[in-house]
Amino acid sequence: MSQAKILSGALPTVDFGPCRVTRLIVGGNPFVWNSHFTEEMNLDMQGYFTSERVVETLHRCQAAGINAFQGRGDFHRVLYYLELFRRQGGSLHFIAQTASEMADIHRNIRVLAASGAAGIYHHGTQTDKFWLEGRIDKVRDYLETMRDTGVRVGLAAHIPEIFDYVEDKAWDLDFYMVPFYNIARKPRESILVSGKFQEEVFDPEDPPVFCRFIRSTARQCLAYKIMGAGRKCGTQEKVKQAFEWAFSHIKPTDCVVVGMFPKYLDQPSLNAGYAVEAIRAAERT
Repeated sequence: MSQAKILSGALPTVDFGPCRVTRLIVGGNPFVWNSHFTEEMNLDMQGYFTSERVVETLHRCQAAGINAFQGRGDFHRVLYYLELFRRQGGSLHFIAQTASEMADIHRNIRVLAASGAAGIYHHGTQTDKFWLEGRIDKVRDYLETMRDTGVRVGLAAHIPEIFDYVEDKAWDLDFYMVPFYNIARKPRESILVSGKFQEEVFDPEDPPVFCRFIRSTARQCLAYKIMGAGRKCGTQEKVKQAFEWAFSHIKPTDCVVVGMFPKYLDQPSLNAGYAVEAIRAAERT
């Protein structure tokens, strides 16, 4: 663990608009108790992540050399956590996801921009829903609102064909949030919108498919679910291998987004160390 802490200070950064963000970004799903794994893990996260522990974890991530946070833009949790974090002197670049339960997503986008978001992206599950309903072009309205606020404009999805469609149509956006797994093979709704847990399929054949897209697009990609939402975390060696595989299959300008749940291990320091080692290994190949 001490080695990880030493290495974490050397986390490389890349341009993200006017910002420089570390290639490892802390993800917000654990903070809102959404493991994408089991109901039991959701409850474990809920019991652990009080607002004080969320703020403490963000400080631990910053101390480990991570300088950016990705989280959903709800009013009652994530923006509240960030406010508490900033009052205590914390400083992380904020990359915000639209919150699909909001009555007015355009207003949600404007609030997120006013809250200091460096970038905003359209919620992936909602993008999937529009695609499956044949209304994908509706997403462009929200991207235009993002552009009007001056932030970096992004899009998330879980269905590979969506990224190909958007790229072929040359939509006006700056970055993609690209998962390593397609969890939308059948219609689904986020537990944070529906309140209901739904089993998700993580097909081991998915990561190469998404990584081919990541390497093919000139746009920056933020890769997430690189460990299958905990399915590749059985040992620290497996975690390390997941980081190595991810960084060797994305572009040098891309980043990975990883949720941190430090109840049992010092994940911020460990993950930062694995990221540094994986980036260095990728640069040597």
